[in-house]
Amino acid sequence: MIDANEYRDRFPILSTCTYLINHSLAAMPAAAEDNLREYARMWRERGIRSWGEGWWEMPVTVGDQLGRILGAPPGSIVMHQNVTVAEAIVLSCFPSPGERNRVVYEEGNFPSVRYLFQAQPQLEVVAVSDDAAIVDAIDERTLLVPISHVLFKNAEIQDVEPIVRRAHEVGAHVVLDCYQSAGVVPFDLTELGVDFAVGGSVKWLCGGPGAGWLYVRPDLAERLEPTLVGWQGHARPFAFEPELEYAAGARRFLTGTPNVPALYAATAGYDVIEEVGVPAIRERSLALTTLLIERADAAGLEVVSPREPERRGGTVTISTPDHAAVHSELGARGVICDFRPDPDGGIRLGPHFFNSEEEVDRALSELAEIVASGIYKRSAESTAQF
Repeated sequence: MIDANEYRDRFPILSTCTYLINHSLAAMPAAAEDNLREYARMWRERGIRSWGEGWWEMPVTVGDQLGRILGAPPGSIVMHQNVTVAEAIVLSCFPSPGERNRVVYEEGNFPSVRYLFQAQPQLEVVAVSDDAAIVDAIDERTLLVPISHVLFKNAEIQDVEPIVRRAHEVGAHVVLDCYQSAGVVPFDLTELGVDFAVGGSVKWLCGGPGAGWLYVRPDLAERLEPTLVGWQGHARPFAFEPELEYAAGARRFLTGTPNVPALYAATAGYDVIEEVGVPAIRERSLALTTLLIERADAAGLEVVSPREPERRGGTVTISTPDHAAVHSELGARGVICDFRPDPDGGIRLGPHFFNSEEEVDRALSELAEIVASGIYKRSAESTAQF
C-alpha cells in the first residue's frame, strides 16, 4: 500500500488546503514548474535549435511515455490540445460514411464529445442509457462508438469488452475516452482492442491542461487517412512539399505546430504516475473512496457513485439538498472539490494517491455538518463551480 506521506511534499497545494478535486484538475507536481523553467531555458538559450533538440518530436516521445502507462506500443499515441480535437481527427477519417452513418454512445458521455458528433449533419446520433444498451444498439449501420471508460458524473466504470466485441462484429470502430480513468484505473489499450482512445492530462495523470492525446490501433494507423491533418502529419514536413503524403503510422494523425510548454508540464505528472504505478494507485484509490462511502453512510448522506469497487473509478459523488450551496460552504472551509448541478449529480470528491485518510475524514465531517445544520442555505444563491 502506498504511504501518502512519501509523496505529499511533491504536490505543494496539499499544504494549503484539503485538495480533493483530482478528478477535475489534479494537484500540480512541483516538478512541473522545473520542467517549464527548462522549456524557457531552451527557448532563451537554444532558440530555433530547440526544434531539432527535442521539441519537434515531443508529440511522439511524450505519447510513448503515456504508452508505457496505458499499455500502448511505441509510436501509437500522439499528443494534441484536447479530446475534442483528437476525436475530430478520428471523425475526419470517415468524411463520407454513406449508409453506415450511426454514432452510438451512452447518455452519460461527456458533453464536449456529444457536441462534436451532434454537430455533424451527415451522422445519425443514438444516445442510450448505459453500457449494456450500447451493445444492443450497435448494428451494421454503426460507424463509430465514442464512449467513456469512466462516466464523469458518477465515476461508473463502463464494461468495455462486450462493446468492442459487438462493434467489431459489425465493422464499427470504438473510440474510448479514458480521461476519467487514465492514471487511476489500470487498463491496457492493446488488450482492450479498441480502435482509438483519447484522453487528457488534467486529471489523474497530474499533467495539467493542453496535453490531450490520441491512440490509434497500429494496423488502423497504416490504413486510415485523416482529412483533419497538418504539416506534422506529412511524411517529410520540413521538405515543405506542396502535396500531402501521409507520414507512417500514428504520426499521420498529427496536425500543426505542437503545444510544447504543455508537453513539458505534462511529463512531470507522467513521471510520478509511472514511478508509483497505476496498479498501486488503484489500490490506494479504492481504499480512500471506500472510506469516503463509509463516512457518508455513517452521516446519512446518499452516495450516487457505484458501491462495487470493480465498477467505481476514482471519484465519489454524494447527493445533497443543494449541491451548489454545499459546495460553496466546503470551499470556504478549505475543502476543494466540485459538483454537478443536476438531480443525478452531487458533490464530487476525488482523492488521489497522495491524499490522506485524515483529509477524507475532514471533508466528510465538514460536509455532514454543513448539510445537517442547514448552514448551506446562506450560500443558496452561489453558483460557483470551482
